Amino acid sequence: MRHKAFWLLVSLPLLLALPDLVSAQTLPLVTTKGTGANTTYSVPVETLLALTALSFLPAALILLTSFTRILIVFSLLRQALGLTTMPPNIVLIGLSFFLTLFIMNPVFENIYQKAYQPYTAGKMNFSQAVDVGSVPLKEFMLKQTRRDDLNLFAKMYGKPINDREDVPMTVLIPAFAISEIKTGFLIGFVIYLPFLAIDFAVASILTSLGMVMVSPMMFSLPLKLIVFALADGWTLLSLSLVQSYFN
Repeated sequence: MRHKAFWLLVSLPLLLALPDLVSAQTLPLVTTKGTGANTTYSVPVETLLALTALSFLPAALILLTSFTRILIVFSLLRQALGLTTMPPNIVLIGLSFFLTLFIMNPVFENIYQKAYQPYTAGKMNFSQAVDVGSVPLKEFMLKQTRRDDLNLFAKMYGKPINDREDVPMTVLIPAFAISEIKTGFLIGFVIYLPFLAIDFAVASILTSLGMVMVSPMMFSLPLKLIVFALADGWTLLSLSLVQSYFN
């Protein structure tokens, strides 16, 4: 008890002086430059906003880029081959990530040149940089969004939208995500067809030979693997996915 009381007495002056120390280190949250309405946030606030934005980075990577379509196609390809854990999920996610960086590189370069560099040079404030930087990303998303999906969310938005360029991000993001999922499923259906033909052929041969108790997967799986490998399927599929965004 004596030791606890001693440490309490020692720490009490520090606790009492803590508010003064904190107030002495307080920095202004907002600094205004010029006489107009241009408001520039201080460095601590900008740092806080940047760290907060990083928490939304995974969702932005999935919903604002080509990542969703690529990952869906690769997952359906693995199921069509009859594989459950090969390639592992981490391999598919990594391959989808770097293909996404390759596809989105022109958009990121445009954002870097038109928004980030002027912002770091002090030629525009944070809000202006966000507005300018969202334009290339918005153009990419509009190009890949189906008109029917965009019209559906525009109707539910409830406010008139005169032009495609005037579509707000709250309408564009869900429409783009739905379009990417739909496109990924359609590509996956096309991928399934040749492997289904191999499964039917193997099952028919085994049935005609009277080998009903033998699982067709024992013969169709290695056959599908060798056909896909000899056709250089991973390269062709990756090339097709990349070209689907540039055509």
